Amino acid sequence: MITSDDMSAVFHALSHESRREMLDILKARPGVSVGELAKAFDVSRIAVMNHLSVLEKAGLIISEKQGRTRHLYLNAVPIRMIQERWLDAYSEPFAGRVTSIKALAEAAAKGRREDQ
Repeated sequence: MITSDDMSAVFHALSHESRREMLDILKARPGVSVGELAKAFDVSRIAVMNHLSVLEKAGLIISEKQGRTRHLYLNAVPIRMIQERWLDAYSEPFAGRVTSIKALAEAAAKGRREDQ
């Protein structure tokens, strides 16, 4: 179960464009080093490290140290937990309605084909 504080940390982390871009890079290139990630941004390495700290506190990244190099990985679990809490419960009634509409439309189309 995701707590209110956990969700606040995730939403805060996702609120900054650079942090979202960092997550996009980690999704595309799992295990990228901090140095390689920093090259993608026109800010100081310290600014990148501050962004990474926010992402790590929110649980959105996992870092693994290999020697002197830190490798970074996207952890989508917190986002998925928010999705399950907020979207799955609200989308269920609509999914049922869409399924019903689809069945009615298919039945109507089948009826038209049989009439021809």
